Amino acid sequence: MDELRRLAWSGVTHTVRPIVWKLLIKYAPVNSSRRAAVLQEKRRMYAGMVDEYYGKRTQPANDGMYKQILKDLVRMTVLAEHTQFHQVFARILFIWSMRRPASTYVQGMNDLVTPYFIVYLSEYCTVDVDSSDRLRLRGEPPNDSELASIEADCYWSLSALLDTIQENFVFPQPGIQQNVLALRKIIQRVDGDLDSHLERHDVEYLQFAFRWMNNLLMREIPLRCIIRLWDTYHSEVDGFSHFHLYVCAAFLLRFSRDLKRESDFQGLMLMLQDLPTHQWGDEEVTLLLAEAFKLKSWFADAPNHLDKAIHS
Repeated sequence: MDELRRLAWSGVTHTVRPIVWKLLIKYAPVNSSRRAAVLQEKRRMYAGMVDEYYGKRTQPANDGMYKQILKDLVRMTVLAEHTQFHQVFARILFIWSMRRPASTYVQGMNDLVTPYFIVYLSEYCTVDVDSSDRLRLRGEPPNDSELASIEADCYWSLSALLDTIQENFVFPQPGIQQNVLALRKIIQRVDGDLDSHLERHDVEYLQFAFRWMNNLLMREIPLRCIIRLWDTYHSEVDGFSHFHLYVCAAFLLRFSRDLKRESDFQGLMLMLQDLPTHQWGDEEVTLLLAEAFKLKSWFADAPNHLDKAIHS
């Protein structure tokens, strides 16, 4: 498994990405002779959850949450031409929320299903994501049985991801608050001029970085790049909970020069909320990850750990 993590860190070929992700999150067993039976049992368990919970979506205690999920799905660009998949996402998100009463569904959580859905869908049909992040299918779409397998696999994968960042989804989202604070500490040490520039123009990190943490940069970077990014996140032991912080720092530092040219609050916020990444591809992601790895080596792996810096 260590060798698989090492290889996957640098990116995974799309043809093997579905099984590699399932192995890395320990959803599928390494032993290939047991794999089909284990996945079949997991899918059967999920079908049981659908039977148990999904009928409760119209109950007064759950109606508001379910309606919010549906509203968020309607706004998703990736599903704009494939509304038949809305119910797949809705079931995954609703059942996850019902089984995690200490946490709660928050806007943006729906985005986190998308990479898994795209990757697992590609096992059954040819999938493409265009430059506008819209899903394109070629050939025959998956049949009902295949779609049920995709849905179950997405549920278990999302659950594994969210378990690693659960403090992001417990009111008042302390995990996000802590990561935003840590992000500023990194920038102060690496690029003090940028931090001073943001402070001078009254830009608070929470105003732009909250979304980066809540949505794992999914609204900042093209979906095709997010999927490549997640190859690495899945390869890291704490990819989503820890390494993502350094990716966010590297992301902000990449635009340091451009941000310093902005001379007021409005200009800075407009840029921070729409950074020029629309044409990004694997090369840009590779550079971003290399910078993030360097930052992690400086802070997380140094004797004077970042945790100490946060409280200094």
